[in-house]
Amino acid sequence: MAELSNMPELVIVSGMSGAGRTEAMHVFEDLGYYCVDNLPPSLIDDLVLMTDLPNLGGDRKKIAIVCDARTHEFFSTMKSTLDNLEKQGIGHSILFLDADNDRLIARYKSSRRRHPLCSDGATISSGIERERALMREIRAHADFVIDTTSLLPAELREKIKDLYAHGDEREGLAVSVYSFGFKHGNPSDADLVIDVRFLPNPYYDPEMRTMTGLDDKVRDYVLYNSDTETFIKRWEALLDCVMPGYVSEGKQQLSIAVGCTGGQHRSVALAEVTGDYLRRCGYRVSVAHRDLALAVRPEDK
Repeated sequence: MAELSNMPELVIVSGMSGAGRTEAMHVFEDLGYYCVDNLPPSLIDDLVLMTDLPNLGGDRKKIAIVCDARTHEFFSTMKSTLDNLEKQGIGHSILFLDADNDRLIARYKSSRRRHPLCSDGATISSGIERERALMREIRAHADFVIDTTSLLPAELREKIKDLYAHGDEREGLAVSVYSFGFKHGNPSDADLVIDVRFLPNPYYDPEMRTMTGLDDKVRDYVLYNSDTETFIKRWEALLDCVMPGYVSEGKQQLSIAVGCTGGQHRSVALAEVTGDYLRRCGYRVSVAHRDLALAVRPEDK
């Protein structure tokens, strides 16, 4: 058995069909949870004890599992599963999503989907009543119950974040910074594009032509001159201005593209600087270099 200190944080999401479980799972994915939908309760133990689960964010693995009426043939095992988690000392939280019957009926009619408990031709109302009876016990054991009857999707997201977004809100924004070369094509998926072709170009120094912005000599050449130092100060000030706005509006993913002529020298060095700065500011950042494989090689000179 795995050490308890290595156990992931576990959230079991349940509730009425049509009450917002899909939206909830999107929120948990954005918060860095490994999410599994429609998992039979009998398999929860096995999933929790797996040691090769991906760590999507932070130092501790986090799992969010949806267990609902779609697995009704397995649902009777839920109580014994929860009891077993308690015996093993595996901490968990149960989030139950609910809504009143009229709202659930309206959502099903608008979606034109069949209720999971109406496979025998029963009405939506009958399916909802069957589901309430099936869910009664787990609702009673829930740590948190959210009534989504009058909630907009954005309001549901905020409620879940208030309960489960530990730490700074900036951790919920995944930032991708990448360098590129304009001569290889403009970026098509970037939210912010910054053009650094106005800065001194190492390409014209024969010694640095086949190097990249990851090499110390090129990095120093690009960064340690007055033009770049002035630019970096103002670039960081711009990021300080716009990044909190993206967080407050609930943006979950942001792409920043840094471009120079070939995507080999200036853009590479400054994408790395941008990524380092945003990490220091508390954001989750990945840095990539789109066109570095096309860099000039010694044999190309």
